Amino acid sequence: MVAKLSQNFWPRTARIILRNRILILVIIASITVFFGFQWQNMRFSNTEANLLPDDHPINLEYEEFLKQFGEEGNAIVLAIRDTTLFTPENFNRWNVLSKQLVAFPEVEFVISTDNLQELVKDNESQEFVLTPFLKEEPEDQQTIDSLKQHLFNNLPFYDKLLFNKESETIRTIAYLDKDIVNTSVRKDFILNDFTTLVYNFEMETGLDVRVSGMPYIRTMNAQNIIDEIGMFITAALVVTSLIFFFFFRSFRATLISMCVVIIGVMWAFGILGLLQYEITVLTALIPPLIIVIGIPNCIFLINKYQQEVKKHGNQALSLQRVISKIGNATLMTNITTASGFATFIITDSKLLTEFGIVASINIIFIFILSLLIIPIIYSFMALPKTKHLKHLNKRWIDAFVNWMERIVRERRIGVYVVSVLLLVTSIIGIYQIRISGSPIEDMPKSAQFYKDIRFFEEEFDGIMPVEIVIDTDRKNGVLRPVNLRKMDELGERIREFPELSNPTSIVELVKYSKQAFYNGIPKYYQLPTSQENTFIMEVARKSEGNGDLLKNFVDSTGQVARITTFIKDVKTERMEEIEARLLENLEKIFPEERYKTSMTGKALLFLKGTKYLVKNLILSLTLAIGLIALFMAYLFRSFRMIVISLIPNLLPLVITAGVMGFVGVPIKPSTILVFSIAFGISVDDTIHFLAKYRQELTANHWRIQKSVYAALRETGVSMFYTSIVLFFGFSVFVLSSFGGTVALGALVSATLLFAMLANLILLPSLLLSLERSIANKEVLKKPQIDILPKDELPESESI
Repeated sequence: MVAKLSQNFWPRTARIILRNRILILVIIASITVFFGFQWQNMRFSNTEANLLPDDHPINLEYEEFLKQFGEEGNAIVLAIRDTTLFTPENFNRWNVLSKQLVAFPEVEFVISTDNLQELVKDNESQEFVLTPFLKEEPEDQQTIDSLKQHLFNNLPFYDKLLFNKESETIRTIAYLDKDIVNTSVRKDFILNDFTTLVYNFEMETGLDVRVSGMPYIRTMNAQNIIDEIGMFITAALVVTSLIFFFFFRSFRATLISMCVVIIGVMWAFGILGLLQYEITVLTALIPPLIIVIGIPNCIFLINKYQQEVKKHGNQALSLQRVISKIGNATLMTNITTASGFATFIITDSKLLTEFGIVASINIIFIFILSLLIIPIIYSFMALPKTKHLKHLNKRWIDAFVNWMERIVRERRIGVYVVSVLLLVTSIIGIYQIRISGSPIEDMPKSAQFYKDIRFFEEEFDGIMPVEIVIDTDRKNGVLRPVNLRKMDELGERIREFPELSNPTSIVELVKYSKQAFYNGIPKYYQLPTSQENTFIMEVARKSEGNGDLLKNFVDSTGQVARITTFIKDVKTERMEEIEARLLENLEKIFPEERYKTSMTGKALLFLKGTKYLVKNLILSLTLAIGLIALFMAYLFRSFRMIVISLIPNLLPLVITAGVMGFVGVPIKPSTILVFSIAFGISVDDTIHFLAKYRQELTANHWRIQKSVYAALRETGVSMFYTSIVLFFGFSVFVLSSFGGTVALGALVSATLLFAMLANLILLPSLLLSLERSIANKEVLKKPQIDILPKDELPESESI
């Protein structure tokens, strides 16, 4: 019954499409205009990608930290490592830059040599007061040299905060208004006002200003993503159109196909706007993906039309057969591709869920567009000329098909030996794969902001914050001497890690207070003794206005303290080791029965998110494999056929994973996508081949060999053509400056190439070797559904 309904559905659909051509074109144009209006709702992400679900304990802990202390990543840092900075003209211009920054409403406050405050003891009042580091603008070199010596030798409080004593690097820290850090206001300020200020300073002084900080990094990284969207779309259109024209040698066919995928891209942007999803590093890939995935649909449909025209020259019959004979097969292959993307929806990661929803919807839409537009447009045109059909009889195509058939016929044992060797080698490579939790690994290595990240890592020991929160469980408990000593002890443990920067906390301010008490002598930069504590702590309480530097390191009740350190970009294994040892020290110094402690921050949040994502994407890949297996079971009702169909698609995934291990490409959010995407696309070839194979079994009275070779000849070339389009289409992503996008493009391309060879050589070899086991008419006699009508499946597959 299902088969009968399916068989009648597509001829009826063909009649509806061809009888309502104008109406359908009007509907498509109207929908396109509607989606065009939705473009105004598109917006680019102003926040960092959160890989964890909102209700995850790690996320909840981080949100609680933000409620207590506010946004942690709101500082932009500028630095100069150049001895010529210490001249009157350049030094004063550096201080002017600080004044210019603080004048902007987007900047909350600035810490620099211009407004640096020193804590000193007033001998008359016997009180501590804050006095400016610069009493007046220095006018001569001698004054500059004196200030420099005083800064580097007498103010250890600011070491690795505003300067690096060893390299004489000076930096300025601009804290943005926390309310605008995750908005477009931050982006506009940095891209327009801030960069202009820095550029003008560099032009006037000839000094090289290094810039970093999370707001700046996020802004520049997001701008790179925006800049690459147009490049990807253009490159995908150019590459796929050139390959398409090379195969078909027809401007008309090429232009029609480009028209289809361009409308698909417009719909993709429209859906992003309609759903009000932000454009992220992943959703930015969807438009070029639609182009790459849409072109194979056009190849199958246009090729079938030309094949039919060559056979009988009847345009109406040709167009009807294009829809009735190719529609179901193309629908099934697009559904499997969409399924590969749709599995991302179950990951509970907002970033991946949105990507999966938009990608899977648009894959179905591009199928509908190609099925409607191509036959309708051709119905208004004259029949293809003889020169447009010459590609159907190319000699090199025949040579390629004969080569494949010869390997399957004569080298089957060799095929199995090579497959097993590749499998074993790949498994060895898989054991060498590492997981990367680095938030900057995928950033463009050639970009100046990435080079500046490395500069700040070298000079100031890291840029990714790690936050330690200590709840003393007592109001004003933070300032108790015993707790200060414990925090100082933890700070010493932190300094033992070369990957971590000097910690900053209330402890540093208290140490600075003691130094000031002893007339600024640097050796007294230490915690006060019990006898000194009473007076010095009173001074510390009066020092909250110290450039607003430490006001956020104790909560309003004085009960909760915050210790901030920064970590370098290290391997995931090392980061996990550092985390474990810090937690061990934290528990030892602050016993859980007396204190409540936690560790959070952007660095750890990204690490946990990556681990969570890897776990969930393995589940999504398993789901994708399960869905395809169920689909095959529905078609063939044979466990052996399920196994045979999955082997040629799983082996390429294993090979790709092995290659990743050998060449050192880590598992990370960008590369883990490869497997679900590639699997969903590569299984299309299996469906086409097995569909034709099953029909040949019926036509050839269950003679396996004859059916396999017939299916190979019919489907081999079209599978080769579409695989080439997909290979070069995904290869455009290697043009990206983002390491993750480059890896995604290269790995998907390689996987699809492996999958094509597996489906053209390994799959028919398996069918021939297992012919006695599967040549059972009762198994294949009554399939649940026909992919194509029984009279004929693909000459359409033969280009």
